[in-house]
Amino acid sequence: MFSLHPNPGAERALLRNSFVLMLAFVVVPKLWAQPNERFVVNLEWGAAWQGRNNVESPNNDSATRFAFDQLTGSGPYSAPRVELAVPIANRRELRFVAAPFRINESGVLNSPVTFEGANFNAGATSATYRFDSYRATWRQTVGEWGDWTFKAGVTGKIRDAEITLRQGTQTATRSDTGFVPLLHAYVERKFSHQSRLVIDGDGLAGGPGYALDLSLRYVRDLQPGLSAFGGVRLLDGGVDNNSVYNFARFYYLTFGLQFRGFDR
Repeated sequence: MFSLHPNPGAERALLRNSFVLMLAFVVVPKLWAQPNERFVVNLEWGAAWQGRNNVESPNNDSATRFAFDQLTGSGPYSAPRVELAVPIANRRELRFVAAPFRINESGVLNSPVTFEGANFNAGATSATYRFDSYRATWRQTVGEWGDWTFKAGVTGKIRDAEITLRQGTQTATRSDTGFVPLLHAYVERKFSHQSRLVIDGDGLAGGPGYALDLSLRYVRDLQPGLSAFGGVRLLDGGVDNNSVYNFARFYYLTFGLQFRGFDR
């Protein structure tokens, strides 16, 4: 999940600004200039639990591999998410996701840890784990058979991540901002005109690591243009390279509202 950048603050600002500009100049004009198009907005809140979270930085004999989840506890932690999907043409659509995530906890290190060149004794320690994700997806409807709909596409993800340990006046941080290409899939099964099951996800494996974000949710229409949903989500991935080792897995319970803009 992490790789070192010479100027993470400047790169983080550049990537965030690029995402915002893309959203403003591609999506907003689409909504207003083409009133016959529909759009879908999902406002999701999740309760997330850590299944594992192993860290070593740098990934060599000078550092200690430790279990971040044992230091901070398993959770649950708040995990909000906003998703916007906009049709463009020929059964294609754009999808944008903003998913910030942060853990701020205090716990006890069971043994000494060396992290980012700093030495931490066994004992009370504060920790931060941040993994903010911003994504843009292009996807195509590849099949519709009866009550089933299948879509496939590609996703570009901006990852903005940080791990920090604090103990007294001692503080050490590993931060990373970067771009990750992913594959995307979407499956929908309609049960009636008012309910459906949706499975969608982004993921890719290869090289020194992998990434997976997989969601299953049941959607129920409350009135035209407004639906409620609940489900589960799995976020899993990590990297093992010369500079860092970090593999984390989170399990979510998710709830939310869906807003649809119909043809006018």
